[in-house]
Amino acid sequence: MSSSAKILARAALLPALLGVAPFGVAEENTDDAALVLGRVEITAQRSGPMAARSVLSSVDILGPELIQDQQAQHTWELLARAPGVMLTQFRQGNESGKLSFRGFNGEGEVNAVKLLIDGIPSNDNGGGMPFLDMLFPLEINSIEVVRGTNDPRYGLHNIAGNVNVNTRLGGNDTEVRFGYGSFATRQVQVAQGIENKNWTQNYFVGYSKSNGYRDNSEFDKLTVGGKWFYTSDDGRTRSGLIVRHTESNGDEPGYLEARDARNDPTSSYAYARATGGNREMTQLSLHLDHQLSDQLSLAAKLYRNAVQDQRWLRYSSITSQQERVIDETHAGLLASLTYRLPGAAIEAGVNAEHQHDASPRYNTVDQVRVSTTRDQHFRFDTYGTYVQAVLQPLPGVKLIPGYRVDKIEGDFDDRARNVHYGIQDYGLIKQPKFSAVYSPSDAASIYANWGKTFQVGAGAAAYQSTNSALRPSINEGWESGVKFTPVDWLNGRVALWRQDASDEVKRRLNDPAGGSENVGSTRREGADLQFNLRAGDNASAWLGYSWQRSRITRPDPAAPATLGKQIDHLPGRLYSAGYELQATPALKLSAWANGQGDYYLTTANTGNKYGAYTLLNASASYRLSRQWTLELQVKNLANRYYEYVWLNDQTRHAPGDGRAVYVSANLSL
Repeated sequence: MSSSAKILARAALLPALLGVAPFGVAEENTDDAALVLGRVEITAQRSGPMAARSVLSSVDILGPELIQDQQAQHTWELLARAPGVMLTQFRQGNESGKLSFRGFNGEGEVNAVKLLIDGIPSNDNGGGMPFLDMLFPLEINSIEVVRGTNDPRYGLHNIAGNVNVNTRLGGNDTEVRFGYGSFATRQVQVAQGIENKNWTQNYFVGYSKSNGYRDNSEFDKLTVGGKWFYTSDDGRTRSGLIVRHTESNGDEPGYLEARDARNDPTSSYAYARATGGNREMTQLSLHLDHQLSDQLSLAAKLYRNAVQDQRWLRYSSITSQQERVIDETHAGLLASLTYRLPGAAIEAGVNAEHQHDASPRYNTVDQVRVSTTRDQHFRFDTYGTYVQAVLQPLPGVKLIPGYRVDKIEGDFDDRARNVHYGIQDYGLIKQPKFSAVYSPSDAASIYANWGKTFQVGAGAAAYQSTNSALRPSINEGWESGVKFTPVDWLNGRVALWRQDASDEVKRRLNDPAGGSENVGSTRREGADLQFNLRAGDNASAWLGYSWQRSRITRPDPAAPATLGKQIDHLPGRLYSAGYELQATPALKLSAWANGQGDYYLTTANTGNKYGAYTLLNASASYRLSRQWTLELQVKNLANRYYEYVWLNDQTRHAPGDGRAVYVSANLSL
């Protein structure tokens, strides 16, 4: 039996195992397999690019009611409510944390999630997500999480899927949020929307400052942004400009030894007092959507991202302080044509991105440079094209084939060592995709997908610094599942998935040369379970549980003992659950929890496991009037100890925040 046939067979078995009735006929603008958390306004889409929720399978959409009223110092914290998403919480100034999913950890060695903000690629060169922290909760309208290997729209960093954060667009309102809470946390957010005939304008200002839970962890952030869009009189053309700028400064408390972390989690060692950093980020993008005819539409985006990050860190008393600098400018273009016919649609797109990056590092003493350890400058260019189609050959059947090709170019200089390298010859990176959805009635939809994505080196590891040639690591994955809606007040999803990677490599994060090491071939697999329940208009609940496993199936010849071992820093389970009650027309009560299992610190799987936690949170909001709402929010209600742990000469621990109480006042005009 072929791999595609096996996938469809697994999908066909799921409804029988679950005892779920089949699902009904779905039009292109109908949700086939996506799940919406919270209330999201979704309108029929008959022009422009095909919506991910209509053509892709494992899609979750977080609505504004789960985002905008959250107390979050860093934007990645908002993904705690997204099913199957893992949060790695360093709590080190600007390097505060990362999100990941589908069996990839958040250590930064393999960054497997493509980030987009309003459709604009927003990863740094290594796949990190500094640009995510440009956003404040009040500015965000929705977060779309696409998991799996079947999305052909994006290439670089789209190894396990992508996250698209959509900010406010339009409206005639002004919202202001003032907040104060534990650790002397102060926050103000102002969002304004203006619509006038053909124009929409949106403005945002956000400022946050906190002393932090631990000593030497003060942090502040300022963001300003604007969006201006114009729609022609006939409604066929919309063009716009988005500008956003952020400046942040954060001290780093560093890592504690195990005993000190437990006995005095708020402390920080004296050698870490001169650590921390500053970061500036700017995003500028031009957008164009044009209806060429009744069937054909064009979408194009032109963008420029810039990040300058200066960081001083020291991991232990026996190591020296080092300064790390990131200076990256990315300029790119995305464009697509979409052609719609009755019962079918086809979309073709291209993208190009030019990166001009620098990554120097220095040995320092109290933030004064003593010596240069590297002075790397490199050009990294990516070019890609894709095509995908939506075919409906029979009522209730949707087939979505896709194909993507990427090409990588660039060159590298380390001026401190006077060396120059060309890019690895990755060749044309070909990635076929296929998805299928069967919807025979309105109670469930059965879906399956298969696809290939890729990983190439980051930083110096992408170039010919050694005589050995590297091919891209190909990630081949499948998923099969059922989305069910047996009654109006309940929906959910059950899914099985697997991803196999060839020749996986990971970055050596503390390597002065910026190199990488071979992991070998890997297999990641798991199961996702999601339920959303709404009891009328007054109460709702949700539950998400993900089981995941990752192991090395063919090890690096230099590390044969890792055969069959688990990937480090990857818990075997992730879970979240919550309940919300509109107790009175004015009073809303919420409680939710999220957590994860424990993990090994190395791929040798020796030593103890760490990292397991379950955190409880609660909030109450009271509407005083049409304009004013007061809110009380308690994070880590039970004051549970939790931590991030890694290993160098010994285990190093970063305790998470203890119980925290925040109050806020929201003004809507």
